[in-house]
Amino acid sequence: FADTLQRLRETFSSGRTRPAEFRATQLKGLGRFLQENIQLLQEALAQDLHKSTFESQVSEISISQSEINLALRNLRAWMKDEKVSKNLATQLDSAFIRKEPFGLVLIIAPWNYPVNLTLMPLVGALAAGNCVVLKPSEISKSTEKVLAEVLPRYLDQSCFAVVLGGPEETGQLLEHKFDHIFFTGSPRVGKIVMTAAAKHLTPVTLELGGKNPCYVDDNCDPQTVANRVAWFRYFNTGQTCVAPDYILCSPETQARLLPALQSAITRFYGDDPRASPDLGRIINHKHFQRLRGLLSCGRVAIGGQSDDSDRYIAPTVLVDVQETEPVMQEEIFGPILPILNVRGLDEAIDFINRREKPLALYAFSNNSQVVKRVLAQTSSGGFCGNDGFMHMTLSSLPFGGVGASGMGNYHGKFSFDTFSHHRACLLRSPGLEKIYAIRYPPHSPRNLRVLLTAMETRSCSCTLL
Repeated sequence: FADTLQRLRETFSSGRTRPAEFRATQLKGLGRFLQENIQLLQEALAQDLHKSTFESQVSEISISQSEINLALRNLRAWMKDEKVSKNLATQLDSAFIRKEPFGLVLIIAPWNYPVNLTLMPLVGALAAGNCVVLKPSEISKSTEKVLAEVLPRYLDQSCFAVVLGGPEETGQLLEHKFDHIFFTGSPRVGKIVMTAAAKHLTPVTLELGGKNPCYVDDNCDPQTVANRVAWFRYFNTGQTCVAPDYILCSPETQARLLPALQSAITRFYGDDPRASPDLGRIINHKHFQRLRGLLSCGRVAIGGQSDDSDRYIAPTVLVDVQETEPVMQEEIFGPILPILNVRGLDEAIDFINRREKPLALYAFSNNSQVVKRVLAQTSSGGFCGNDGFMHMTLSSLPFGGVGASGMGNYHGKFSFDTFSHHRACLLRSPGLEKIYAIRYPPHSPRNLRVLLTAMETRSCSCTLL
């Protein structure tokens, strides 16, 4: 990798990537890549994950294009120096924050949304003026091939490179120094990335996962809840980092919810979900075997069928699940939804707060006070009341985790800021030395009083005469 990284560093040092025009050209190239290769990308996503055209368009291609369009519309505004308030001592100075590119950044992408989760951070990195090394996932092989062979044709290869390989090659890549690393994947690998980054004091953004709770209140319409939960649990066959990992509800609500979930699953995917064009498949046999092992937890109330030859697992709901069982020890990342019983809201909140902070948290209730209480008394990367991951569709909201579910965030302007160094700047006139001489020794009580007053942090519109 050394020659590639050296080439990119030389490009960055030349200042080539800094002008707004250059950045816009790269973003437009990224947009053309999407527009001109829609069918190729959809075919790759179908081969890797059996993604339907609808899912590919909504959650991969269209959302990436929207991110590019937003960056192009706002690029100059985001790049502009941000003026800040001043105190009396700096009234005649110019004080501002300058957004500078970090330099050479590394983006390590996952396999579950291999277009979206590769291109979304890439938009931010290019908009911020960085040189980029992109490491797509080797697990989503067909999409990796498109990203490696086709994408570079649309970008300036003096400041952009795709590197390929598995864990061993990624380990070797991480031995090199980068100016920022953006990683999306599991907490286990996130720790490896962070350990490698620490050797070079490289800042990291870690987009990890976790077990996302979904609390369902007794005061709800079970069919509405079932429709929404089933849609966002089984979207992409449950291989979504923000999908609800388990439901917390009372036994009474569970009894009302189960037939509603069965009804929703049948409406969405038919009597034989395996034949549905709208239900994907598990990414590979390793993950299939792991998920099939989780089907023995609790009791299967809905679904439970699987087929090794097709990597198919039916949309499944488990009941009578114990907190100590394997299905509650790891992020499921598949079409399996356990329901755990709690006696009420207090117990649900206690249950959530005993565990690691999740990437997303959901609460369903007809009573807005219940939703607000879950929001107020818990912590998570994102929160959505009475729906699934719709907060992800807003570029005006930051997307990221907290605690074990990650650090840092992106989407929209947050992506630009993540890949920018916010440089504190103050420009002062070389004159007016008599005014500024109050700082110098020999000191006096009067000068100290005047100086402390002048340095108080407050917005000041008066002028020092």
